[in-house]
Amino acid sequence: MQAILMHKDVYLFDVDGTLTNSRSLIDPDFKEFFLNFIANHNVCIVTGSDYSKTLEQLGEEIMHNVMRSYQCSGNSIWENGLEVERNDWTLGNEERDFLLTELFRSRFLTRTGTHLDDRPGLVNFSVVGRGATTEQRSEYVAYDTEHQERKFIAELFNSRYGHKGVKAQVAGETGLDIIQEGRDKGQVIDDFDDYNVFFFGDMMQPGGNDEPLAKTIASRGNENDGSIWVKDWKHTWDILKDIQ
Repeated sequence: MQAILMHKDVYLFDVDGTLTNSRSLIDPDFKEFFLNFIANHNVCIVTGSDYSKTLEQLGEEIMHNVMRSYQCSGNSIWENGLEVERNDWTLGNEERDFLLTELFRSRFLTRTGTHLDDRPGLVNFSVVGRGATTEQRSEYVAYDTEHQERKFIAELFNSRYGHKGVKAQVAGETGLDIIQEGRDKGQVIDDFDDYNVFFFGDMMQPGGNDEPLAKTIASRGNENDGSIWVKDWKHTWDILKDIQ
């Protein structure tokens, strides 16, 4: 595990769309750069994905050298390859049935399986499914961009079940994360009271799964904090080059 450096800044990074293309391996040249960045800065990962997928994308060298990895929006916490904290909440049957109904209502007809993916503290819902190829994912991204399907399903879900302390938020390229209220990425900020926090993410729009952490950081009132809304991993790399 990365030794905690004495300076007061910590850098938090989403993964899909921030350090990698969605569900893809990190670029080898960027990986070399990022490992050097980790060696000189306090770094944590904050992602909606589970540990095995993030390990596949970033590799053991990165995952074992960051301070901490907050998986599943902070509901599964890892240090040096070991899980040190876990939230075992699961979604109720009524809410699952709602999501499956929306799946069958969708006019995007490609189905690849694993449409409800149970992870520690959250359930990821995907119309196209977790088995989609890159081409199928791209087709759904284009469909969702035009029809705003995920935003519609999330808003409908939240209007029906928000009173039960559960919410849906847009996550990644094709999914929705269904989580308990207050157990989103924003929860990780409690570990950084003594730091200036800089968060890099690509889903900070209203309803995106990076928004809660960005809003929580802003609410701290620390003028040295910052949330950086990036377009992709290349944008992240360009910004990091200017950080000493």
